[in-house]
Amino acid sequence: MPLKQLKVSDLNFALLDEGEGDPVLLLHGFPDSHTVWRKQLPALLGAGYRVIAPDLRGFGASAKPLEVEAYAIPNLIGDVAGIMDALELATAHVVGHDWGAALAWGFAAFMPARVKDLVALSVGHPASFYGSAPIAQREKSWYMLLFQFPNAEELLAANDWQLLREWGRHHAHLEHAIAAMSPKGALTAGLNWYRANVNPTAVPVEVPPVDVRAMGVWSDGDVFLTEESMTGSARYVNAPWRYERVNEASHWLQLDRPELVNALLLDFLRNEDR
Repeated sequence: MPLKQLKVSDLNFALLDEGEGDPVLLLHGFPDSHTVWRKQLPALLGAGYRVIAPDLRGFGASAKPLEVEAYAIPNLIGDVAGIMDALELATAHVVGHDWGAALAWGFAAFMPARVKDLVALSVGHPASFYGSAPIAQREKSWYMLLFQFPNAEELLAANDWQLLREWGRHHAHLEHAIAAMSPKGALTAGLNWYRANVNPTAVPVEVPPVDVRAMGVWSDGDVFLTEESMTGSARYVNAPWRYERVNEASHWLQLDRPELVNALLLDFLRNEDR
C-alpha cells in the first residue's frame, strides 16, 4: 500500500492511511515499522475502520533526528498528536506494541481527550513496569542496558548482525527489520528510544493512570516482558480494563497469532462496554 508523507514539527513522517470510518491508530515498536501490522490491516479494513499506521520517529521511512533527547517520550507524544492534527482526527482508537504500546499509554495518560480507547500489546503501563517489576522482569530487560553503550551498534551489527539475530530470534520477519536497520544511522535512531527513556542514570517520566477504556494483551512466549508487568496495569486504569493472554506466541504476537489477535482487537473495538 502506498505511504503518505506528512510534516510534523519540521520532521517528515511516512504513514499508511487506508480506509474510511472510525480511525484506528497503530503504533509499532523496536526494531519495526508500520509493516509489523501487515496481518492486522486486512481485518481492520474489512471491518470498516480507517487504519493509520505511521513509521514512528527514527524508524522506517520517517525522520531520524541525531540527538538522543529527540526521542524522549514527551516528543514522541507530540508526534502522535501532530500526526492526528495533520490528518484532522480529533480522536482515534489507539493500538500499540512494544515501544508503541509504551507510547500509547503515555499518549492516553497525557492526552485522554484524543483517545477513544487503548489496546496495549506486550507492554503494560510504565508505572507497572517500573514500580512493581519483579526480579524476573529486570532479568528479562538485560538488553536495555546493553543498548545504552556507545558501541551497541557495532556489537549488534557485527558478523552479519549475529547478536541482533539472537536477540530477535523469535521475530517472524526479522530479516525485514534488519534490512530497515542497515542504512547508516537507522540502528542508532532505533536505539535512541532506549537511550532517551530507559537510561539507568535518568529519572523516568512519571506517567499517570489513564482514564480511558483499555485492554492489555500479553503472550506466553514473550522473552522480554513478564505477565505481571501487564496484569499489574489494572491499577493504573481508571476505566474499564480487560486483560487477554495469547498462548503459543512470541513477543511479536500480532505476527504469530494474527487470527486471534485480530479477533480480540475487533471484539474490543466493537464492544464499548467490555
